[in-house]
Amino acid sequence: MKIKEIAEGCGIIGTRGSLEKEISSVTSDSRQAEAGTMFVAVNGFSSDGHSYIPAAVAKGAAAIVYDDEAALEAAFAAAGETADRREDSVTYIKVAASRHALAIIAANFYGNPSEKLTLVGITGTNGKTTTVTLLYNLFRSLGYECGLLSTIANYVGTRRSEAVNTTSDPVTINSLLAEMVRTGCSYCFMEVSSIGIEQERVAGLKFKAGIFSNLTHDHLDYHKTFAEYLRCKKLFFDNLPDDAVAITNIDDRNGLVMVQNTKAHVVTYSCRSMADHTCRIIEESFDGMQLSIDGKECWTNLIGQHNAYNILAIYSTAVSLGADREETLVGISKLKSAAGRLETIRGPRDISAVIDYAHTPDAMENVLKTLREIAPERELICLFGCGGDRDRTKRPEMAAVAQKMADRIIVTSDNSRTERTEDIMEDIKAGMDARGRARSLFIADRKEAIRTAIMTAPDGATILLAGKGHETYQIIGKEKRHFDEKEIVTGIFEEMEKAGY
Repeated sequence: MKIKEIAEGCGIIGTRGSLEKEISSVTSDSRQAEAGTMFVAVNGFSSDGHSYIPAAVAKGAAAIVYDDEAALEAAFAAAGETADRREDSVTYIKVAASRHALAIIAANFYGNPSEKLTLVGITGTNGKTTTVTLLYNLFRSLGYECGLLSTIANYVGTRRSEAVNTTSDPVTINSLLAEMVRTGCSYCFMEVSSIGIEQERVAGLKFKAGIFSNLTHDHLDYHKTFAEYLRCKKLFFDNLPDDAVAITNIDDRNGLVMVQNTKAHVVTYSCRSMADHTCRIIEESFDGMQLSIDGKECWTNLIGQHNAYNILAIYSTAVSLGADREETLVGISKLKSAAGRLETIRGPRDISAVIDYAHTPDAMENVLKTLREIAPERELICLFGCGGDRDRTKRPEMAAVAQKMADRIIVTSDNSRTERTEDIMEDIKAGMDARGRARSLFIADRKEAIRTAIMTAPDGATILLAGKGHETYQIIGKEKRHFDEKEIVTGIFEEMEKAGY
């Protein structure tokens, strides 16, 4: 594909060199540059892509896209040469904003695949992974080939690949969407994070539907203020086209705020008030829930009020996209939750270990509330930590939730990254009063903390292991270590059975 075709609509300010050259690949990572590559220099958060332009050129890049002339000149000066000397072999394209340009260029290069799919995006603080995974499985059960872009993994049909970010970079997204088109997928269900929206990773994509789940405290290390966090989420709906549908949870105080400026057709859902689609829980146990959705009863294997909202969101989406209501309810009854979302492992002495990804105050409160309501007579133990190099302000808030909802608390590590685990635990402790601290243990080693929680639990206890969920690793310092809570819990339970507990 020629440069002029790939760069169409990307906000070009000026060019030097031919636009007739053929491009074989697009990247914003100079390490991936080779002969025929178009390299887009993006100013990142740890480094500026402009400084890697000489390296991309040295590897044979055919075109360079940039937005900062001074940074371009400085990069070549540092390399001991000037950009002008390369113009005979390299085309330079100055754009208004490299981030936006990268998204448009990636979409163009892969043939704008989002226009050939029914692309559905969900944004919100909690429930994104569960909702897109359930939608993917539901539509496959209805007979459609589907793709999935999620925190846990990406799927093209049944082919699985690992996911690095909640919302991948534009080149990866469009590459996967193009593969979905080639392999006959009709639908793609995608998590859309606030950071992905702000960094324009989803610019250039045509969504047929957008879903809003809820908005609570998270990512303030990045966005700084809740207002900015909300603004980024709202941008997703502001940018939906007029032939799309915007599906929003009006029980969240920001549900209608999200869609107040959208051009899309608005569909509302609620578990508490009048809406286009409604749901209530009839009965609930550890095995599932009986729901009434739009007045019709439906069984689900999922548990908890928050999952009633997730189920209602996928029902509202399916119906809005033309699915039969009865077939949708039947399909919902067969669905299982996403990995690491309220996964229960039963052990000796009627102890239940529940693994969940809850890593925000609101998510943890929802899970603890669910476990308390299902088994009010059981002792409820909450084990959690908080990620390092991330939003510190939510740490004491999570502690306050744990001491309010749980009988006992064990504070431990999560992904501590470059922070000291002990310092993170002190931040958590600051959210407890004297009574909360008296009911708490502080054990930095998460594996030892899990063992302590299980071995000291009374008969019939419920133990929530919050924060890791589907993750099979822990990041300590800059090292990524294998850490699978399901393996650890299962191993401890097996030891207990052998020892006759």
